[in-house]
Amino acid sequence: MKQLKVLWLLFATTTVGGGNFLTLSDWAKRRDPDGNTADIVEIIADVNEIIDDIMWAQANGSTGHTTTIRTGYPSGTWRLFNQGVQPSKSKTAQVTDKMGMLEDYSEVDASLASLEDDVAAFRFSEDIAFIQGLSESFASVLFYGSMAEPEKFTGFANRLTGTPQETDDSVSTFNIIDGGGTGSDNTSVWLVVWGAQTCFGIFPKGSKAGLMSTDKGLVTIENANGVSGARMEAYRTHYKWDCGLVLRDWRYVVRIANIDVSDLTKTGSTGADLVDLMVQATERLPSMGMGRASWYCNRTIRSYLRRQILNKSNVWLSMGEVAGKRVMMFDEIPVRRVDAILNTEATVA
Repeated sequence: MKQLKVLWLLFATTTVGGGNFLTLSDWAKRRDPDGNTADIVEIIADVNEIIDDIMWAQANGSTGHTTTIRTGYPSGTWRLFNQGVQPSKSKTAQVTDKMGMLEDYSEVDASLASLEDDVAAFRFSEDIAFIQGLSESFASVLFYGSMAEPEKFTGFANRLTGTPQETDDSVSTFNIIDGGGTGSDNTSVWLVVWGAQTCFGIFPKGSKAGLMSTDKGLVTIENANGVSGARMEAYRTHYKWDCGLVLRDWRYVVRIANIDVSDLTKTGSTGADLVDLMVQATERLPSMGMGRASWYCNRTIRSYLRRQILNKSNVWLSMGEVAGKRVMMFDEIPVRRVDAILNTEATVA
């Protein structure tokens, strides 16, 4: 019998605007007391720490989610006695964020699997590789997905792009901070506030969130290893993850771009001043109370930040604990490592 196993699962009736936004790990703990699902979520989180933070909700469509964004506020009118006031209203716009479908198949030679005492455990070891690989593919699109690739959803970098500037806070380039680097060996540090009114992940209407695995059982592989007419008995597993990203309010995502990784030093004496840049990023947020805030950077950046902890004059950096895990904190905000963030970004300008 074919078995469908939901590896990451969220409450299927979660709706945008409600109060039931959960991370995948949160729901796994509620859903599977024997720990199986939770173990898989932990595998993914160990490889891709952003999984611990993303809040998920069911989209209001089967292929995308339509959001009404407020683009202007009434300013009111100063008046004198006996002078009328012209009524006004706020301005809104609608944006539709689409979703992508990430899929793969695992095929394990049945004879090879039968050499193990526990065939299920052997197949699970293969599952781990696919879980990690698909997790990394998701993270890559989360940051770099482009509208030019219709099979994927649009990621952060293609939403916050353009010439960084510090004067006009009504446009998204205000939330891009220039790290001073040039050329093509740059990276970015991201500050994201996850929440119902700010930024969250979506899954199709009427479905469940997460990476789903369907055990197709024992099948005959045609043209095995590319040899015409060759057949092989194998265990097949199908993996599928339908997901997208909604950015309801760009003011709650800040990008520190143009950080030249070749110029960085552990003292900050040359290259980008990471501490100063991250302080600036924190101050760009309208409020810290709108959701769950986290920093995201790759291992290169986090390595330099960790070494700066040794600088006693640096009161911004510390080590803390979040959900039972020891993590680095900057300004009391967790610093997560996401290696999908490249060191080969072109200059954002």
